[in-house]
Amino acid sequence: MAVSGNLLIVVLVSFSHLLKSPMYFFLGHLSLCDFILCSSIIPKALNVIVHGGSSISFPACFIQFYIFCFCLTTECYLLTVMSYDRYVAICNPLSYILIMNFNLCLYLVAGTWFSAFYLSLISFFMSFTLDFCGPDVIDHFYCDLSPILELSCSDTSAAKLEASLLTTIVVILPFVFIIVTYVYIFTTILGIASNTGRQKAFSTCSSHLSVVCAFYGTLISIYLSPSTGNSLTINKILSLVYTLGTPLFNPVIYTLRNQEIRKTLKVFLKRLSQFNMHSLR
Repeated sequence: MAVSGNLLIVVLVSFSHLLKSPMYFFLGHLSLCDFILCSSIIPKALNVIVHGGSSISFPACFIQFYIFCFCLTTECYLLTVMSYDRYVAICNPLSYILIMNFNLCLYLVAGTWFSAFYLSLISFFMSFTLDFCGPDVIDHFYCDLSPILELSCSDTSAAKLEASLLTTIVVILPFVFIIVTYVYIFTTILGIASNTGRQKAFSTCSSHLSVVCAFYGTLISIYLSPSTGNSLTINKILSLVYTLGTPLFNPVIYTLRNQEIRKTLKVFLKRLSQFNMHSLR
């Protein structure tokens, strides 16, 4: 469901002339990121759940860890870019087309993917260069940083310090930026005279706000909670929420709350049914 929903959003945004605004351009990349995350995490996690465990090779584990870091970083930055887009659309609507032109959108998305690519390499190499000579059982659904560091027999203080710094750059700073933009957005919305205008302005950012709350809520919870004792089970549950829950519900939230996407989806399904009937003939 998560894979199908995100692929559907990517297809609709890529081929529909109704979804050519910057918001849908960013949404298409967000869905692509969620698709990559699902494809790398969920198959092995389902195998672990069904069989009570699973084996994974040392290189495959670190490749999975890198893809996870890459997608997580990309999603954090994409949600930040989308919050800036909503800020410009609501707080400066007359200059929206001039500010959020195609070149700027392209630079923002390219910067997001390239930043995530290089920042994830730092975590990858810091973890990959550690020594592993003890137990080889990961107490998790996938290869995350904490269970990998627990298996290392070398000093992990530098890797933990690097992880804390990257968490600040990737999670905390973008989240603060999103909060600041929404403070300005809500202030602008409350200053609109008509109820219809306020509802219309709020509806343009409600889907993004729902995704931000779900994603950052679980993400911050897992990194702020202790990593010992009974909290390990809680951390694994929270990890499933933002690796499976957010990619699963993102397409649902945007499809149910967005009239343009619903309209495009109806046109797409109608054309698909017509194509199938023509093929049968």
